[in-house]
Amino acid sequence: MKQVLQSYKTGDLTLDEVPVPALRANGVLVQNVTSLVSVGTEKLMMDLAKKSLLGKARSRPDLVRQVINKAKVDGIRETYRAAMGRLDTPVPLGYSCAGHVIEVATAVDDFQVGDSVACFGASQASHSEVVSVTRSLAVKIPEGVGFEAAAFAGVGAIALHGVRTAEIQLGDRVVVIGLGLIGLIAVQILQGAGAHVFGVDISLDKVELARGLGMEQGAVLADNDNEDVPGQVRAWSDGSGADAVIIFAGANSSQPIELAAEVARQGARLAVPGMVDLKLDRRQFFDKELKLIVPRSAGPGIYDPQYEEMGRDYPLPYVRWTAQRNMDEFLRMVANGKISVDPIITHRYAIEEALQAYDLVYKGGGGHIGVLLSYQAKPVSRATVAVKPATKSAGHTAGTPQVGLIGAGLFTKSILLPILKKMGDIELCGVVTASGYTARHVAERNGFQYCGSDYQELLDDHNVDSVLITTRHDLHVPMTIAALEKGKHVFVEKPLATTADTLAQVVQAHENHNGHLMVGFNRRYSPFSVRARQALETRRGPAIVHMRVNAGPVPPESWVLDPVEGGGRIIGEMCHFVDLAQYLLGANPIRAYARSVSGDGAATTDDNVVVTLDMSDGSTTSIVYVSMSDRAFPRERVEIFWDGAVCAIDNFKQMSIVKGGKTERTKRWNLDRGHKAELEAFFGMVRGEVASVPMADYAATTMTTFAIVESLKSGMPVEVQSVSRSASALSSGGNVQ
Repeated sequence: MKQVLQSYKTGDLTLDEVPVPALRANGVLVQNVTSLVSVGTEKLMMDLAKKSLLGKARSRPDLVRQVINKAKVDGIRETYRAAMGRLDTPVPLGYSCAGHVIEVATAVDDFQVGDSVACFGASQASHSEVVSVTRSLAVKIPEGVGFEAAAFAGVGAIALHGVRTAEIQLGDRVVVIGLGLIGLIAVQILQGAGAHVFGVDISLDKVELARGLGMEQGAVLADNDNEDVPGQVRAWSDGSGADAVIIFAGANSSQPIELAAEVARQGARLAVPGMVDLKLDRRQFFDKELKLIVPRSAGPGIYDPQYEEMGRDYPLPYVRWTAQRNMDEFLRMVANGKISVDPIITHRYAIEEALQAYDLVYKGGGGHIGVLLSYQAKPVSRATVAVKPATKSAGHTAGTPQVGLIGAGLFTKSILLPILKKMGDIELCGVVTASGYTARHVAERNGFQYCGSDYQELLDDHNVDSVLITTRHDLHVPMTIAALEKGKHVFVEKPLATTADTLAQVVQAHENHNGHLMVGFNRRYSPFSVRARQALETRRGPAIVHMRVNAGPVPPESWVLDPVEGGGRIIGEMCHFVDLAQYLLGANPIRAYARSVSGDGAATTDDNVVVTLDMSDGSTTSIVYVSMSDRAFPRERVEIFWDGAVCAIDNFKQMSIVKGGKTERTKRWNLDRGHKAELEAFFGMVRGEVASVPMADYAATTMTTFAIVESLKSGMPVEVQSVSRSASALSSGGNVQ
């Protein structure tokens, strides 16, 4: 299918042929009929993307500070790769569209195939022939509303939410600054709500258009000059000033907010949905006791992953006007004739003309306000998209792993793919991602032969013998089992599983099939870990391992913390250090005891934890895992004590071994957590050259994290073995010991 994409690195726009996106677990697939170009918002995005690296840095100094701190801890090379990975990711343009539902997720019961719907959302309701949208960001189109009008639902919801946050009352005098696409819709909403509207814009044509849509009076604002707008507003409002001011303009200056404060009356309300500089004159706001609010897009739910990605609605008695309900209400107003978008539509283009359309929009001067892209109705193909021809015939060189990749997030793109790309003894066959367009980008950048969005298509490729699974955590088990059942060798990122029963299922699948399995516990492959284990091999008795992990905070809405999708940080991240202890000691945990911080709730309890593990050889491991910290401090330190000797690994950049009064030091310029050696070991395992890690060790690691979670809940030590037996019973005979 065709999709409009922009490189945030260069600013270049492309119309690419990409795979149809995967159906979301709580969503619908929609074949677009029409999508709306939000001229102001998308032009601002294009302006930022076209800036140099220095220009981007000046625009986002907050991100620059994060990069500097990361470089201090992780080194310049890894920081550079991560930053370039983010910049090089294509961004889909568009966020408001309308079309027909062609597929519905099993969990969704409020839509059916064939429904006509309007959709909203960045990275969801984009300019592409097919979009995958969460149920909470789609609404049915009412009878009498066409697809062109319905495509305005997203931007209409933004206008409606902006008006709501300004708390408009019947008879209020409202000044609207910015009469672009959203401002013109807001004028009609305000007029329908019984408000008196005064509009301000730099374009005479837009001011005149707004008059025709119900605006009482307007003024043209000259560049960098408020002219006599405040005087006109005072005359229009009988000398009192505006009861409310809503800014829909986009500007890199504080002129709009200065004008808003000047035209507002005492105690007025200022709402700023537009992207403007908010450098406020405190005296202005103090003297008039002004109230300022910055509305969040289309309403409650936006930027909440539980709402936007999981489709979990807010209950109506508590949150009356969510983004979805604002969309629905906007379409009702269109259906009832209270809002007309026809006068706002200025240009129409076919999707094939999208690049020409954007070129005209970016250059300006063409009177573009409401710009629509149309799509032809045609059968939807789910087939993979070829990127380059296979370089070798079917069967390939004997012993050369044929690789398929499922999932390509930032970690995969910045860490794993640069390693894979340089490996000369593997063949990169196919890559699959849920969005489709990212798969195309990754395939082109790294030399894969084809891309897709359905991982089953990859598994059905008989040429592929090795699969790397780097998706979100809840997908690891079903994808691993499916790959093993297809006879593939599997590398799956940690964690192997997020529950005891799903662990049992994957253990059973491994026992029933011949494919090798490796879990992405990379630290055991670091040269520092390997050297530490060598030093420990001659020990005469038990050892003490102490690990300190400065994990840093993650946003509370992060998918990692979601109990279903991520499993939490203990299961999803601490597993690395449980596995490392097992590797260093050559022993598995038999008992776990965990304590977390407690108090006023300012710090989360499941990622500010001290864990003690009793090991099967009599050794003890302690893990201090904290998030209430500063990421600028080095992330990890490992200390091992045994037989009068000490080993310390500092952030996998340097280590020292002190024994018998002598010190052995090792240092590297860049940190090495073992990713390269890990992938080399996996493909060596595929070739039969390297022994695999026993499944019992992987199971023990995973079951230990479950025991840690249980210990936190109970406040008591938990036997790892008993939890393992529980999983074994669930697997109907499979053994995870």
